[in-house]
Amino acid sequence: MNQVIYQYPLLKTGKLIQRYKRFLADIELETGEIITAHCPNTGPMKGVCETGSLVQVSKSDNPKRKLAYTWEMIRVNNTWVGVNTNLPNRVIKIALEQKLFPELNTRYDLVRREVPYGQDNKSRIDFLLTKIDKPDIYLEVKSATLTQGSIALFPDTVTTRGQKHLRELMALIPDAKPMMLYFINRGDCDRFAPGDSYDPNYGKLLREAVNKGVEILPLRFEITPQEIRYIGLADFLLEQPS
Repeated sequence: MNQVIYQYPLLKTGKLIQRYKRFLADIELETGEIITAHCPNTGPMKGVCETGSLVQVSKSDNPKRKLAYTWEMIRVNNTWVGVNTNLPNRVIKIALEQKLFPELNTRYDLVRREVPYGQDNKSRIDFLLTKIDKPDIYLEVKSATLTQGSIALFPDTVTTRGQKHLRELMALIPDAKPMMLYFINRGDCDRFAPGDSYDPNYGKLLREAVNKGVEILPLRFEITPQEIRYIGLADFLLEQPS
Protein backbone atom coordinates (compact mmCIF):
# COMPACT_ATOMS: atom_id res chain seq x y z
CA MET A 1 0.00 0.00 0.00
CA ASN A 2 1.37 3.40 -1.03
CA GLN A 3 -1.47 5.84 -1.53
CA VAL A 4 -1.39 9.64 -1.63
CA ILE A 5 -4.28 10.88 0.52
CA TYR A 6 -3.51 14.54 1.15
CA GLN A 7 -1.53 17.19 -0.72
CA TYR A 8 -0.17 20.18 1.17
CA PRO A 9 -0.45 23.72 -0.13
CA LEU A 10 2.89 25.30 -1.02
CA LEU A 11 4.95 25.18 2.19
CA LYS A 12 7.89 27.30 3.31
CA THR A 13 11.06 25.89 4.83
CA GLY A 14 12.65 27.29 7.95
CA LYS A 15 14.52 26.45 11.14
CA LEU A 16 12.94 26.17 14.57
CA ILE A 17 14.16 28.85 16.98
CA GLN A 18 11.88 28.02 19.88
CA ARG A 19 8.45 26.73 20.81
CA TYR A 20 6.77 28.44 23.76
CA LYS A 21 3.39 28.92 25.46
CA ARG A 22 2.42 25.62 23.77
CA PHE A 23 0.78 27.29 20.78
CA LEU A 24 3.60 29.52 19.51
CA ALA A 25 6.80 28.79 17.59
CA ASP A 26 9.44 31.24 16.40
CA ILE A 27 10.90 30.13 13.07
CA GLU A 28 13.57 31.58 10.79
CA LEU A 29 12.57 31.16 7.15
CA GLU A 30 15.11 30.51 4.39
CA THR A 31 14.86 34.19 3.45
CA GLY A 32 16.14 35.15 6.89
CA GLU A 33 12.73 36.47 7.98
CA ILE A 34 11.75 35.45 11.51
CA ILE A 35 8.07 34.60 11.96
CA THR A 36 5.86 33.42 14.79
CA ALA A 37 3.76 30.44 13.70
CA HIS A 38 0.78 28.78 15.32
CA CYS A 39 1.71 25.40 16.83
CA PRO A 40 -1.44 23.24 16.64
CA ASN A 41 -0.13 20.67 19.12
CA THR A 42 -0.93 20.96 22.82
CA GLY A 43 1.32 18.09 23.95
CA PRO A 44 4.97 18.10 25.05
CA MET A 45 6.13 17.05 21.54
CA LYS A 46 8.89 14.85 22.97
CA GLY A 47 11.55 14.15 20.36
CA VAL A 48 9.96 16.39 17.73
CA CYS A 49 10.81 19.87 18.99
CA GLU A 50 14.59 20.16 18.63
CA THR A 51 15.84 23.74 18.29
CA GLY A 52 17.59 24.31 14.97
CA SER A 53 15.70 21.54 13.15
CA LEU A 54 14.29 22.10 9.69
CA VAL A 55 10.55 22.74 9.68
CA GLN A 56 7.81 23.40 7.15
CA VAL A 57 5.06 25.98 7.60
CA SER A 58 1.91 26.82 5.68
CA LYS A 59 0.58 30.35 5.22
CA SER A 60 -3.08 31.31 5.40
CA ASP A 61 -4.60 34.04 3.24
CA ASN A 62 -7.26 34.73 5.88
CA PRO A 63 -6.71 38.35 6.99
CA LYS A 64 -8.63 37.72 10.24
CA ARG A 65 -6.08 35.22 11.52
CA LYS A 66 -3.82 36.53 14.26
CA LEU A 67 -0.96 34.31 13.04
CA ALA A 68 -0.73 33.76 9.30
CA TYR A 69 1.64 30.76 9.54
CA THR A 70 0.97 27.24 10.83
CA TRP A 71 3.75 24.84 11.79
CA GLU A 72 3.11 21.65 9.79
CA MET A 73 6.13 19.33 10.20
CA ILE A 74 9.67 18.98 11.51
CA ARG A 75 12.71 17.07 10.23
CA VAL A 76 13.93 14.45 12.72
CA ASN A 77 17.10 12.69 11.54
CA ASN A 78 16.12 11.89 7.94
CA THR A 79 12.35 11.79 8.47
CA TRP A 80 9.65 14.44 8.23
CA VAL A 81 7.24 14.22 11.17
CA GLY A 82 3.79 15.81 11.07
CA VAL A 83 3.11 18.01 14.10
CA ASN A 84 -0.19 19.60 13.06
CA THR A 85 -2.61 17.58 15.19
CA ASN A 86 -5.61 19.12 13.39
CA LEU A 87 -4.63 17.35 10.17
CA PRO A 88 -4.94 13.59 10.94
CA ASN A 89 -8.74 13.72 11.27
CA ARG A 90 -9.00 15.53 7.94
CA VAL A 91 -6.77 12.92 6.31
CA ILE A 92 -8.71 10.04 7.85
CA LYS A 93 -12.01 11.56 6.68
CA ILE A 94 -10.73 11.66 3.09
CA ALA A 95 -9.47 8.08 3.34
CA LEU A 96 -12.73 6.79 4.83
CA GLU A 97 -14.85 8.52 2.20
CA GLN A 98 -12.66 7.04 -0.55
CA LYS A 99 -12.55 3.63 1.21
CA LEU A 100 -8.76 3.44 1.15
CA PHE A 101 -8.37 1.20 4.23
CA PRO A 102 -8.85 -2.50 3.33
CA GLU A 103 -9.37 -3.35 7.01
CA LEU A 104 -12.60 -1.31 7.05
CA ASN A 105 -13.99 -1.13 3.53
CA THR A 106 -16.69 -3.81 3.73
CA ARG A 107 -17.92 -2.68 7.13
CA TYR A 108 -19.57 0.68 6.45
CA ASP A 109 -21.50 2.72 3.89
CA LEU A 110 -21.90 6.03 5.73
CA VAL A 111 -19.32 8.22 7.51
CA ARG A 112 -20.39 10.76 10.14
CA ARG A 113 -18.14 13.03 12.22
CA GLU A 114 -18.26 14.32 15.80
CA VAL A 115 -21.31 12.26 16.81
CA PRO A 116 -22.33 12.60 20.51
CA TYR A 117 -21.94 9.42 22.58
CA GLY A 118 -20.87 8.22 26.01
CA GLN A 119 -22.43 9.03 29.35
CA ASP A 120 -25.21 11.60 28.81
CA ASN A 121 -23.90 12.09 25.24
CA LYS A 122 -21.27 14.51 26.55
CA SER A 123 -18.45 13.11 24.40
CA ARG A 124 -18.08 13.12 20.64
CA ILE A 125 -16.62 10.27 18.64
CA ASP A 126 -14.29 11.27 15.81
CA PHE A 127 -16.07 9.05 13.28
CA LEU A 128 -19.21 6.92 13.32
CA LEU A 129 -19.30 4.36 10.51
CA THR A 130 -22.63 2.71 9.75
CA LYS A 131 -23.97 0.02 7.47
CA ILE A 132 -27.30 -1.80 7.40
CA ASP A 133 -27.09 -5.17 9.20
CA LYS A 134 -23.60 -4.37 10.52
CA PRO A 135 -22.65 -3.14 14.01
CA ASP A 136 -21.96 0.60 14.19
CA ILE A 137 -18.23 1.35 14.29
CA TYR A 138 -17.12 4.06 16.71
CA LEU A 139 -13.69 5.21 15.54
CA GLU A 140 -11.42 7.40 17.67
CA VAL A 141 -8.23 8.87 16.14
CA LYS A 142 -4.95 9.67 17.92
CA SER A 143 -1.76 11.10 16.38
CA ALA A 144 1.52 9.38 17.33
CA THR A 145 4.87 11.15 16.81
CA LEU A 146 7.05 9.76 19.62
CA THR A 147 9.36 6.84 18.81
CA GLN A 148 11.55 4.24 20.44
CA GLY A 149 13.77 3.12 17.58
CA SER A 150 11.36 2.05 14.83
CA ILE A 151 8.44 1.74 17.27
CA ALA A 152 5.85 4.51 17.39
CA LEU A 153 4.47 5.23 20.86
CA PHE A 154 1.32 6.84 22.21
CA PRO A 155 0.97 8.76 24.44
CA ASP A 156 4.06 10.87 25.13
CA THR A 157 2.69 12.19 28.44
CA VAL A 158 -0.07 11.43 30.94
CA THR A 159 -3.41 11.87 29.15
CA THR A 160 -6.52 11.70 31.29
CA ARG A 161 -8.53 12.58 28.18
CA GLY A 162 -7.08 9.61 26.31
CA GLN A 163 -7.83 7.33 29.28
CA LYS A 164 -11.42 8.60 29.26
CA HIS A 165 -11.75 7.79 25.55
CA LEU A 166 -10.65 4.20 26.14
CA ARG A 167 -13.17 3.75 28.96
CA GLU A 168 -15.94 5.15 26.78
CA LEU A 169 -15.03 2.86 23.90
CA MET A 170 -15.11 -0.18 26.17
CA ALA A 171 -18.54 0.85 27.43
CA LEU A 172 -19.92 0.52 23.88
CA ILE A 173 -19.36 -3.25 23.89
CA PRO A 174 -21.36 -5.37 22.93
CA ASP A 175 -23.86 -3.03 21.28
CA ALA A 176 -21.37 -1.51 18.84
CA LYS A 177 -17.86 -2.06 17.48
CA PRO A 178 -15.35 0.38 19.01
CA MET A 179 -12.03 1.02 17.28
CA MET A 180 -8.94 3.06 18.14
CA LEU A 181 -6.95 4.35 15.17
CA TYR A 182 -3.40 5.52 15.79
CA PHE A 183 -2.20 7.84 13.04
CA ILE A 184 1.57 7.25 12.95
CA ASN A 185 2.64 10.68 11.77
CA ARG A 186 6.02 9.66 10.35
CA GLY A 187 7.23 7.06 7.87
CA ASP A 188 10.12 5.51 9.81
CA CYS A 189 8.12 3.27 12.16
CA ASP A 190 6.78 -0.18 11.33
CA ARG A 191 5.56 -1.08 14.84
CA PHE A 192 3.33 0.56 17.42
CA ALA A 193 3.09 0.19 21.20
CA PRO A 194 1.48 2.04 24.11
CA GLY A 195 3.83 4.53 25.77
CA ASP A 196 3.84 2.74 29.13
CA SER A 197 6.79 4.71 30.47
CA TYR A 198 4.93 7.98 29.82
CA ASP A 199 1.44 6.97 31.00
CA PRO A 200 1.29 3.47 32.53
CA ASN A 201 -2.44 3.84 33.25
CA TYR A 202 -3.12 4.46 29.56
CA GLY A 203 -1.15 1.33 28.64
CA LYS A 204 -3.07 -0.70 31.19
CA LEU A 205 -6.40 0.58 29.88
CA LEU A 206 -5.39 -0.07 26.27
CA ARG A 207 -4.58 -3.70 27.05
CA GLU A 208 -7.88 -4.03 28.92
CA ALA A 209 -9.67 -2.54 25.92
CA VAL A 210 -8.02 -5.03 23.55
CA ASN A 211 -9.05 -7.93 25.81
CA LYS A 212 -12.63 -6.67 25.83
CA GLY A 213 -12.81 -6.39 22.06
CA VAL A 214 -11.76 -2.87 21.10
CA GLU A 215 -10.03 -3.13 17.74
CA ILE A 216 -6.69 -1.35 17.30
CA LEU A 217 -5.60 0.12 13.96
CA PRO A 218 -2.04 1.52 13.99
CA LEU A 219 -1.76 3.09 10.53
CA ARG A 220 1.52 4.24 8.98
CA PHE A 221 1.84 7.48 7.04
CA GLU A 222 4.79 8.96 5.16
CA ILE A 223 4.99 12.74 5.52
CA THR A 224 6.74 14.93 2.94
CA PRO A 225 6.56 18.69 2.25
CA GLN A 226 4.34 17.84 -0.71
CA GLU A 227 1.94 15.18 0.55
CA ILE A 228 0.83 12.54 3.03
CA ARG A 229 0.90 8.93 1.89
CA TYR A 230 -0.73 5.93 3.54
CA ILE A 231 1.86 3.14 3.62
CA GLY A 232 0.05 0.40 5.51
CA LEU A 233 -0.64 -1.17 8.85
CA ALA A 234 2.01 -1.28 11.60
CA ASP A 235 2.52 -4.30 13.84
CA PHE A 236 0.83 -3.78 17.19
CA LEU A 237 2.80 -4.59 20.34
CA LEU A 238 0.78 -4.93 23.55
CA GLU A 239 3.54 -3.40 25.68
CA GLN A 240 6.33 -0.90 25.21
CA PRO A 241 9.62 -2.79 24.96
CA SER A 242 12.05 -2.12 27.80
